[in-house]
Amino acid sequence: MEVSSIAREKDLYINEQIRAKEVMVIGPNGEQLGVKPIKDALTLASYAGFDLVLMNPGGKPPVCKIMDYNRYKYENKKKQKENMKRQREANLDMKEFKLSVTIDTHDFNTKLRNARKYLEKGHKVKVSLRFKGREITHSNLGRDVLMRFADECSDISSIETKPKIDGRIMAMILAPIKVK
Repeated sequence: MEVSSIAREKDLYINEQIRAKEVMVIGPNGEQLGVKPIKDALTLASYAGFDLVLMNPGGKPPVCKIMDYNRYKYENKKKQKENMKRQREANLDMKEFKLSVTIDTHDFNTKLRNARKYLEKGHKVKVSLRFKGREITHSNLGRDVLMRFADECSDISSIETKPKIDGRIMAMILAPIKVK
């Protein structure tokens, strides 16, 4: 393994990897220790039991912070995971219901009932319809099925995106009506 790939994460240089002659040093508690030669800064960091991390290489002089680098990496990774989790939760508020042109009334009503439950919770619903074989030549039949679905939900939702066709799939998005 290469040492630089282990110690470097997103262009953060630590300890001996820092090539500047003088650096602005920030202590472990955020206090400014002033401009110091790199050897003095490394000595301060080792006495404190931490790493010297180059935070702003473009500064004049470059800015370094005395900190526990492994803990910093751990907290950054934790923040990224939390952000990804929030992003996933934000994307969860839309559920897709798939229909077909020849859907039977019972199947239609079951999907409608489930979609209504989801809309009542305040989430958006994507209703898609896949054309099979030569059904694509009668896209108006598919549009009719989607519009019937929208009409059945019209008391609790509105059409956010009108039915549009993309390849063999026609889709629309229903959004819940905001209660004032």
